[in-house]
Amino acid sequence: MSNALVVILMGSKADMEHSKKIADACNQFGIESVMRIASAHKTAEHALKILRDYEADARSIVYITVAGRSNALSGFTDGTVSAPVIACPPPSEAFGGADVYSSLRMPSGIAPAVVLEPINAALFAAKIIGLVDESVREQVKVSQKRAADKIIEDDASVQYSVGSDR
Repeated sequence: MSNALVVILMGSKADMEHSKKIADACNQFGIESVMRIASAHKTAEHALKILRDYEADARSIVYITVAGRSNALSGFTDGTVSAPVIACPPPSEAFGGADVYSSLRMPSGIAPAVVLEPINAALFAAKIIGLVDESVREQVKVSQKRAADKIIEDDASVQYSVGSDR
């Protein structure tokens, strides 16, 4: 297990299912993760305490924020910490999906990455951690090879030419 940590910061308990997918994927890369709940809107002081506590930790940390609607949590987190922040808002049908724009548009000097798929958010965190942790970098390579092998297998199973007898 890597010495690094992924902090999954949810806006509410309603984000738990989405966050568990991230945590499970982090585990696949050999990265410890922890899930916390805080709201930039409703519990700003609580969120600040959580972030300050993790910022004092000597480990390499990547934050993944999971908040929808008005995603202030990602910008709030990015403006508070020096570590990378990945916004991974849960899917929403509300507002015709337009609430994702609150994750995409941030003020100057606030730059969380936005990755919509939970497993890909964990992969991106693993790639960041892999810059300083060889074991995580190797797990990323294994994951990429497994995905590539699956495509090759799928191609072999459907190969045929249109109009031929094969």
